[in-house]
Amino acid sequence: MCKTIQQKVKFKDSPETIYHWLTDSKKVSELTGETSVISQKIGGTFTIMSGKVSGIIVDLKPSRRIVQAWRRFDFPEGIFSMASFTLTETNDGGTELILIHRGVPKERITDVEENWRKHFWERIRKQV
Repeated sequence: MCKTIQQKVKFKDSPETIYHWLTDSKKVSELTGETSVISQKIGGTFTIMSGKVSGIIVDLKPSRRIVQAWRRFDFPEGIFSMASFTLTETNDGGTELILIHRGVPKERITDVEENWRKHFWERIRKQV
């Protein structure tokens, strides 16, 4: 059985800056401390954390939306989840990010939720 993660996060920096922290190979490598290679094209592939996470770029709307078919190395065979990031500029020029991550195997839900918080949201906040 699979579950859905929903997280709403606010950042002080612009949607453009946050978008780059999520789509730029060098920035994601910096956040995770491991090699990441991310295509900038729809249909392209990505690997994060030295291959622990991989997938396909499904949609990109610069500074507004990212959708990835997403798979962790320890997901059951053939299971891909779908991670959707929506970025909205707040009244103060910051960003509200909404992550909806569907299809996460229930036995991995806690790990994946914590990894988003620890490896991405907390670390982005320290950088911007």
